[in-house]
Amino acid sequence: MTNFKEAFGLFDRVGDSQVAYNQIADIMRALGQNPTNKDVLKVLGNPSADDMANKRINFDTFLPMLKQVHALPKGTYDDYVEGLRVFDKEGNGTVMGAELRIVLSTLGEKMNEQEVESLMAGQEDENGSVHYEGQHSCSLPSLFVFDFSEI
Repeated sequence: MTNFKEAFGLFDRVGDSQVAYNQIADIMRALGQNPTNKDVLKVLGNPSADDMANKRINFDTFLPMLKQVHALPKGTYDDYVEGLRVFDKEGNGTVMGAELRIVLSTLGEKMNEQEVESLMAGQEDENGSVHYEGQHSCSLPSLFVFDFSEI
């Protein structure tokens, strides 16, 4: 539990042991979760844009939200492969990195340029292709590895 609290504290920019609503998704992702923005808004009670910028919560309020997100169904490796296969024009287990960047930044829950570059770092070969078949480990960044059995 201490590790979760320490990670939460890293996002406390004011020093009042609280974080802004608009930081909740980032904290959850730093803790190894991958909620959609819609999932985060739902656990926050669908707050207004003003509330997202101005409301703050403490760790005790955050923890049940983290548990809810952790309990959500996760995408499997096969789900990711199937999603990438849609963009595999040659049917050879690769997608063009440039096309993947466009997809990540324009479709669904759009990623910003920094998020896309962070995800794509080291994934392209010398031809600009991303090999997704046979890549059994996903390189989603996480600041820490946490044992969710302790919450």
